[in-house]
Amino acid sequence: MEYTERLSNVTVLGAAGKMGSGILLLSALEVADEMLKPGNRDKHFVVNAVDVTSSALPGLMKYIRAQVLKAAEKKTVQLRKLYAGRMELIENSEIIEAYIDDVMGIIRPGTRIEAAYDSTLIFEAVSENAGLKTRLFRQINENNPNQPWFFTNTSSVPIGGLNMEAELGGRILGFHFYNPPAVQKLVELITIDSNSGEMKQFALQLAKNMRKIVVPSNDIAGFIGNGHFMRDALYGIEQATELAKGMPLHEAIYAINRVSQDFLMRPLGIFQLIDYVGVDVVRFIMNVMNPYMREEDLHSPLLDRLFDLGVKGGQYADGSQKDGFLKYDKGRPVAVFSPDKGDYIPVSGFDSKVDGMLGALPGSAPAWKNLVKAPDKEAIAARAFNDYKTMGTIGASMALQYARKSREIGMKLVSNGVAATAGDVNTVLLTGFFHAYGPINDFVV
Repeated sequence: MEYTERLSNVTVLGAAGKMGSGILLLSALEVADEMLKPGNRDKHFVVNAVDVTSSALPGLMKYIRAQVLKAAEKKTVQLRKLYAGRMELIENSEIIEAYIDDVMGIIRPGTRIEAAYDSTLIFEAVSENAGLKTRLFRQINENNPNQPWFFTNTSSVPIGGLNMEAELGGRILGFHFYNPPAVQKLVELITIDSNSGEMKQFALQLAKNMRKIVVPSNDIAGFIGNGHFMRDALYGIEQATELAKGMPLHEAIYAINRVSQDFLMRPLGIFQLIDYVGVDVVRFIMNVMNPYMREEDLHSPLLDRLFDLGVKGGQYADGSQKDGFLKYDKGRPVAVFSPDKGDYIPVSGFDSKVDGMLGALPGSAPAWKNLVKAPDKEAIAARAFNDYKTMGTIGASMALQYARKSREIGMKLVSNGVAATAGDVNTVLLTGFFHAYGPINDFVV
């Protein structure tokens, strides 16, 4: 089955979710572009948008239409070539509207999994639940005569286990988009030995057409992205817990968040990143990965405690940040949750004290937004870390320790066979997490 034929009937499971909606958009755009090529215009194409929440489907279609408009406006030159035979389409606005109609015309929203029974390619973006994924794959596979390929967006569940439990015969691989899929350039590609060469080649071609950067990961729970992030987060939590032996926990959380953002020159502090992903989601992913870890315990009692208190983080439908470890006002952290008091403590009441304890940042350590734009990012970061080594302040010392731990985590992903190279680890953190420098470097040693 060639590339075009494989795209003739696509299903996205979990299409109305945060990840699924982006995957649906990318899939529909690629299918439409393939449909509009000469020789394909008389062929039938469909993209099934399947989600259990029927009330979310109208909003999903509205979102897709708005995003297709944006995509069309960016590629009017390409669209003019695709619609060259449509002499009635003269103005760019007419061509854009025709493209929107074509993309929207191939999408079939619905709640019934039976829509996938005719598909040749299935994207899965449901919750990180191996049992649920297996049940869906098995049901589709037993009722679909087309020997479909399954591309799972799982960020932590081993592919080999899903393949074995659902009895897919190697027709599944990990195609892990990063959030949001329509914006993020990274795709982690997780293959297993029983995948066919044709399937792997198709995945690479699809990622290329979607303009994604592909990083291969071996099939070990958590893969590269969560393999690093979960351990990095656990270290930050453990450091805050240790620091809390000499200060209130909410102050310790603030301190570690500031060190991991300002001193490490990252886009978000570690507790902000946990909130962004979701306290509940991070806790769940650790629980998914932990059974596969023989020599470590990926578990945080503090995450359990917040979860039990109903503190979950994540985002609202409009993308704004929900409160988690931190309370937000217009996206800016203004308070820290105290499990002991069961409430948020305003940062304004203690930030000066904690900042004084950490010590001042050196002039060589720019804010992430400035560092990430610099052409010599690594050289600038190296100067900052060299200054940390001679400053003698608590903040500088903690930053060095944190960066060295992050490097150690990255190196273990290579030595344990999760990542093929240090460069792959760095690419995931640079591209998927927007770090300004890779964790595996020489300047933090």
